[in-house]
Amino acid sequence: MEQVEKAVSAAVYDEGDAGLDLGASLLAAAPWPDAGRELLRRGEEFVRRAWERGWQPADVVRVVRRDLDDRHVRLATDLIAAENRRYAGTAPRWEAQLRDLEASHIWWGGDARYADELATRERTDRFSLATAFLELFRHLIRLPAIEPVGPPPGEPVHVRPHTPTADEPRMLTRVRALLAKAEATDYPDEAEALTAKAQELMARHSIDAALLAAQGHTGDVPTACRIGVDAPYETAKAILLDAAASANRCRAVWNSGLGFSTVVGFEPDLESVELLYTSLLVQGTAAMTRAEAAQRAGGRKRTKSFRQAFLTAYASRVGHRLSEATEHVTEEAGGSLLPVLAARDVAVEDRAERMFPQTTSTRVRGVSDHAGWEHGTAAADQATMPGRPGVTR
Repeated sequence: MEQVEKAVSAAVYDEGDAGLDLGASLLAAAPWPDAGRELLRRGEEFVRRAWERGWQPADVVRVVRRDLDDRHVRLATDLIAAENRRYAGTAPRWEAQLRDLEASHIWWGGDARYADELATRERTDRFSLATAFLELFRHLIRLPAIEPVGPPPGEPVHVRPHTPTADEPRMLTRVRALLAKAEATDYPDEAEALTAKAQELMARHSIDAALLAAQGHTGDVPTACRIGVDAPYETAKAILLDAAASANRCRAVWNSGLGFSTVVGFEPDLESVELLYTSLLVQGTAAMTRAEAAQRAGGRKRTKSFRQAFLTAYASRVGHRLSEATEHVTEEAGGSLLPVLAARDVAVEDRAERMFPQTTSTRVRGVSDHAGWEHGTAAADQATMPGRPGVTR
């Protein structure tokens, strides 16, 4: 449709707002059902280009949510669902992302009806919808190329998928239950103990998977996933994610500009990292809120520096305690297992080095609030780890 082509060209490839207004005006004046169908087609093309540059559905929605607004997120989800119709099948992680985003299927009756049904859903005028579409297109076309963590949909999967062990679903259910209890309790020592128990279960499962792979029962190789690291306090959150990754024999590489970390490891360990990081973030935020309330009750006002110091100290100390839990389980398994685990560590490191040949380390800055650091360390230091002597301050 020529009018849509003119609108997209005027808005998407122009730096200023004048082209955006012109494009939106052209779209609003076009026959709306035809314009909606053509916007879907062009949007699918922009989404497909994002896939070719290494992006995945959750990545796209995350960056759109960060940089635009909720309407753009809904439109992006529509375009992802529309583009997904092209593919007979996708990788398991891709399918899981589509389910989480509710983008596995289109919600509208047909592309010819999309524009009218969209206007009903959004309850706004054509010009506003056209502007939102063009802003989204502009954002999608400017996404940079990133390291792929799996084949784009439509391409064959050359890596043999992870074969779950017989007890894996039951183990994950137990881990989720332990972490849910840790998030729900108001007692830091109980939360720490529950989290440590979950880490021990995950470490034992990782060892079992390593043994099966060493015996030739599975064809697992290291893979990767991306996990969002959102503002505020993203530096502390990246440290927390790195702690969860290291404790589970993975490596995390943070992209601060795009707001995510890429975690490299074997598939069972990646799932453990995702579960653990999400729970630790909930627990750390709750502990920080309680610490701030206690400070305010004592007549002190705390600032951003307190929260940054708290979460950084929390992440640092939790990392040590998670590693202790993993080392404890490894010691129990016996020294004969060490060559198997070392080989997997080398494989993960090699995959990470090939994906990220140029990484940099940076010094953590801005941790200047002593009280925040003390409270954050205490929040991570309250509990007795299972099988370990208690830690006292």
